[in-house]
Amino acid sequence: MRPIVQLESTGCGIAATSAIVGFPYAKTKLIANSLGIFAHDKSLWSETAHVRKLLLHLGIRAGLGESPFKSWESLPDIALLAIKWRIKNNKPYWHWVVFVREHGQSYVLDSKKGLRTNIRTDFGRMKPKWFIPVTGLK
Repeated sequence: MRPIVQLESTGCGIAATSAIVGFPYAKTKLIANSLGIFAHDKSLWSETAHVRKLLLHLGIRAGLGESPFKSWESLPDIALLAIKWRIKNNKPYWHWVVFVREHGQSYVLDSKKGLRTNIRTDFGRMKPKWFIPVTGLK
């Protein structure tokens, strides 16, 4: 899998989906928009339904519910992770990233613009709150 950089400051859910399906950000954004999902909608940071709907539309299954993060080793081979989790005005917010384990290596695809690298292995710095397993990749 390749990292996709988000083009809007609020586009991490669209970028995470792009990385999972292997589409450019612009293509995934157009598909998302056709489904009524827009990067400027702040509920992308505080709800999972939009990203689940987009993934399902693209033929990818996301696990039901959110599983508490316990360890990097216990994650499935592909998972959406909620990092930078916080409460603001009684509402949870987070940044979407994608955990990948392939060919004996694990890494996180982080779409944030301005990172030195969007492929992260600094696991001690990231503090995931929960994850959603991703299956059904083509």
